[in-house]
Amino acid sequence: MRKTILGELEELVLLIVASSTEEVYGVPVMEELQQQTGRDFTISAVHTTLYRLEEKGFLSSSVGGATAERGGRRKRLFALTAAGGKALLEIQEMRNRLWQSIPQNKLQLLIPNQSIEK
Repeated sequence: MRKTILGELEELVLLIVASSTEEVYGVPVMEELQQQTGRDFTISAVHTTLYRLEEKGFLSSSVGGATAERGGRRKRLFALTAAGGKALLEIQEMRNRLWQSIPQNKLQLLIPNQSIEK
């Protein structure tokens, strides 16, 4: 079976949803993205990414209750699925393998003024 490749924004959104203690919707995901990366994201880019991750089976969604602050509109809430958790673990393992494969002399170039033991 082929592994699903995630783009950078997909990975970041999946990590943010995974780190949330409850189901989240687009605006808090966008705000956390901006806080963590220092970059600007549009709400439409975040929604598109959330829906794409749901289509891939990495997130599930449900419709929350209506709120007065949204003019009675309901929020679509997203949660991590088991497949999403597995994808994140595979990405973390792959990144760890890549970091560990960097030769000591090159690693010292990446982190100056520190002695790093492998």
